[in-house]
Amino acid sequence: MKKLWMGRTDADVFPAASAFNSSIATDSRMYRQDIDGSIAHAAMLGHTGIISSGDADAIITGLLQIKQDIDSGALAIDPDSEDIHTFIELTLTDRIGEAGKRLHTGRSRNDQVALDLRLYLNEQYNIQKELLAGLIQILTDLAEEHDETIMPGYTHLQRAQPVTFGHYLLAYAAMFLRDIGRLEDARVRLLHSPLGAGALAGTSYPVDRQMPAAALAFPEVCINSIDAVSDRDFVLETAFWLSMVMTHLSRLCEEIIMFSSREFDFIELSEAYSTGSSIMPQKKNPDIAELIRGKTGRVFGALTALLTMIKGLPLAYNKDMQEDKELIFDALDTVACCLPLMQGMLATMNPNKESMRRAAAEGFLNATDCADYLTKKGLPFREAYKIVGELVSHAQQAEKTLEDLSLTELKTFCSLFEDDVYTSISLEQCVRARNSQGGTSPESVRKQIIKIRDELYDE
Repeated sequence: MKKLWMGRTDADVFPAASAFNSSIATDSRMYRQDIDGSIAHAAMLGHTGIISSGDADAIITGLLQIKQDIDSGALAIDPDSEDIHTFIELTLTDRIGEAGKRLHTGRSRNDQVALDLRLYLNEQYNIQKELLAGLIQILTDLAEEHDETIMPGYTHLQRAQPVTFGHYLLAYAAMFLRDIGRLEDARVRLLHSPLGAGALAGTSYPVDRQMPAAALAFPEVCINSIDAVSDRDFVLETAFWLSMVMTHLSRLCEEIIMFSSREFDFIELSEAYSTGSSIMPQKKNPDIAELIRGKTGRVFGALTALLTMIKGLPLAYNKDMQEDKELIFDALDTVACCLPLMQGMLATMNPNKESMRRAAAEGFLNATDCADYLTKKGLPFREAYKIVGELVSHAQQAEKTLEDLSLTELKTFCSLFEDDVYTSISLEQCVRARNSQGGTSPESVRKQIIKIRDELYDE
């Protein structure tokens, strides 16, 4: 396969070195973006008179046919090509002749590669955003169904206060909603066109940089030509964003793994998202959740590798930057694989309401409400806190819950206790009372669902 850079030397590159240098196996997935960018560039060249309108039309027609042929399978991408850009340009020249050789006028592979990658990532943003939106929708649907399902809330992995399962699920919906916000924030910086930067110094041709930018839906062009070809901040931001998504998925998976164990028994996973043991017939393993948790390290690794790759590079383009695509593509593929699996796992799981409520009843989760009860009767909170702590100790020794203690027992600790204490410290009342904005009450949960859905569909 011919090289675009032949001329300075006609010597053959050592085969192993040529294979090492090639990126076609990785960047071939960007063929549509490469063709779209070349069409926009050719249209600009023809419009500005840098090449004839006839040549520009021939190039555009040829490129459209190449894209159609690759899409249909009529044209196979040559794995021996140096990269996708070389393959498309040489195929174009073979098909339309001399006009194809004019496509690269006023352009370098440096700004071409940067453009292709920005276009590809923008398309991936749309795919990932749709997957995240689907996951958030499942979480809000489940939260709506379980807005009154009581479970223990935890701090330090210790039972703390009663919450609703719906409230718990919305915590993750809020995380994934922030991930969508981060995606859209990153997109603002992504959509800057590098075309016209050339190799690094710009070009002496009278190019119109705004024209291809507008054709490709880029609101801005890169300000500085050196930065345009050496910038990979948009790749790093994408990798960080993907790492945040995986962080949130991993946290959720960790709790799914715990909650589906016999020790918790809060949820039962569908057999469609579980596996068995090769030796223990009773086992039902949360392997999908464990794999998602494990693959988080893979995405973190891509971010770390990209940061390490870029941290010491001198300006402008360096071949090290070829490594960016394999890393970011793998991270994108990993997240795009994990999100639908998480959707299915959540949609098919079976929450165990009785087990959740039983766990909430056994952990003295209403102790804070008991202290608040005394505070509302006029006792200073710190004194109320101490009395309830003594009550909890007494109840533990008697193997009772606070609700099981008689009024006589309660009054031996504080005379302010009355019959209404039992209503005040019931789990249902503890949950209903927390009606502050963002709180766990069913009413508050329903308001959160509305707000999350509104923000999701406003994006």
